[in-house]
Amino acid sequence: MRFCETTDGAPSVDRARFVFILIMILTERSNHMITSKQRAYLRGLANDLPAIMQIGKGGINENLIKTLSDALEARELIKLHVLENCGEHPKAVILALSEALEAEAVAVVGKKIVLYRASTKEPKIELPRA
Repeated sequence: MRFCETTDGAPSVDRARFVFILIMILTERSNHMITSKQRAYLRGLANDLPAIMQIGKGGINENLIKTLSDALEARELIKLHVLENCGEHPKAVILALSEALEAEAVAVVGKKIVLYRASTKEPKIELPRA
């Protein structure tokens, strides 16, 4: 059985929703994307970061988005932990959050996800040239 397949081999609803979200993000936000060099730089910076929040059975809601938006404004680069009881795959979570927060999806490693958004008031991270 492959990723997001039911026992009879048919694609599950989660996979269809994941693909739909991915297509929407890639088509709508293609001019905001960072380069692979910049993404690698941010992944390196995120190695030493602790996860500042956990996403559990409550999933993604307005309070979470507001809190994460404030954290991105203050820190620019954040790491989150997606718990087992979340019900969503970490890749689907990072795609939904990156769209809701207008942030860049930097990495998904296991259950950890990393998001980046440059601060509008006080930028701290200077990305390498494209």
